[in-house]
Amino acid sequence: MSDKQAPDRERASPSAPRRVEKAGEAQLIEDSAGRLAITVPIRIKQRGRRKLVTLPSGETVAPKRPWDDAPTPMQLALARGHRWLAMLESGEAGSLREIADKEGVDNSYVSRMINLTCLAPDIVAAILDDTLPDHVTLFDLAVDPPRLWEEQRKILQPGD
Repeated sequence: MSDKQAPDRERASPSAPRRVEKAGEAQLIEDSAGRLAITVPIRIKQRGRRKLVTLPSGETVAPKRPWDDAPTPMQLALARGHRWLAMLESGEAGSLREIADKEGVDNSYVSRMINLTCLAPDIVAAILDDTLPDHVTLFDLAVDPPRLWEEQRKILQPGD
């Protein structure tokens, strides 16, 4: 390995904190006992409920996995709400009770999922992009949501 390809190497005492001296570059650190440690500066970003490793260059390290595309429970609830509303509007079902009986769920559950169809467009986009704040739950959005979009957006604010 040439000098340009080899990572920086330094000696550190066993009790010394191991820090990255140069952002964006890997370092090889050897302590007084001869143990080696490789450090790679990374940043962990929260993406909805998932964590994403990002290098200082901005490049992400997460490979595409088949299960990453699985819908979240919030996305499934939104889809159910729209499907059940479409059943009501098309006449396929005459009432919430009829949908509940067909689906084998409680009538109040159907009602709560249909409430999701009245959410502000930016909240729906956040659900679909899986970027809702972590403190927001399905219960917060589905149970008696405010009718005004401005009021709905206040639910997304931390501490409310």
